[in-house]
Amino acid sequence: MITLKGRDFLTLADFTPEELRYLLDLTHYLKEQHKKNADPPLLAGRTLGMIFRKNSTRTRVSFMAGMAQLGGQAIALSPDELQLSRGETLADTAKVLSRYLDAVLIRTFGHEEVLKWAAEATIPIINGLTDWVHPTQAVADLVTLEEKKGQLKGLKLAYVGDGNNMVHSLLLGAAKLGVHISAACPPGYEPQAQVVALAQTAAQDSGASIEITSDPKTAVAGADAVYTDVWASMGQEEESEARKKVFAPYQINMDLMVHAKPDAIFLHCLPCHRGEEVTAEVVDNPASVVFDEAENRLHAHKAILAAVLVSPVI
Repeated sequence: MITLKGRDFLTLADFTPEELRYLLDLTHYLKEQHKKNADPPLLAGRTLGMIFRKNSTRTRVSFMAGMAQLGGQAIALSPDELQLSRGETLADTAKVLSRYLDAVLIRTFGHEEVLKWAAEATIPIINGLTDWVHPTQAVADLVTLEEKKGQLKGLKLAYVGDGNNMVHSLLLGAAKLGVHISAACPPGYEPQAQVVALAQTAAQDSGASIEITSDPKTAVAGADAVYTDVWASMGQEEESEARKKVFAPYQINMDLMVHAKPDAIFLHCLPCHRGEEVTAEVVDNPASVVFDEAENRLHAHKAILAAVLVSPVI
């Protein structure tokens, strides 16, 4: 029996394929229950604290709504309003919040910060995004891919754009679950070698293939799904104009999509910038599932919360 109760959720590298399978199955189950107006009160009496050092729409709202739907509650904790801003140590803050809360969700810049929280807190720490990985989003992405295609193993996922936190989590998740993944990034903007190596190791066990290229057409060829993200992530705003020039050949448009399978879907973690990393014609096309994907954030986040707090048997 799979149990993740008490575990931190920091990166998909920390979980086995069987544990990820459990999270996906739990997501599907909780979505089905929600559609039936039968949300199980799995988190009754539980409280989630949320700390955001970066802006958020989907992560913030979906975790708050998810806690409410499962019978719990969420509290937004502004870093500027905590005593952290006046010199209290992270260690002391983590120890105190561990006495008040059942879990803490953190969205921040450096991945080292969530590692410090996990080391000091005695409750589960959930990574709502760092500059290195975005694991909660990747769970929703894999759920969406499976939902639309009926399976995961053997599918091809193409990622085109910046070798950022998003592609890092997609590489790890896809490799563990047998999804072939090809990432096309401009020279100098590839995914970190450390992450690629972890994905390649996982792929040896699952039968997945990992391809890193600089050619978008090569990456997209025969793909079941095409994925992109913004060219300048939060914290890279000063690089935005320079990045537009570098990434212009990596735009997802209809000319590129024709190289994928005829029934390929388009994915984006959102927010998207129409006319930059993707054209409006693609993102608003019937093949685009970006809003279904965003909806699945809600159910994936409920699954992560339920897994680390109670690990229900489904």
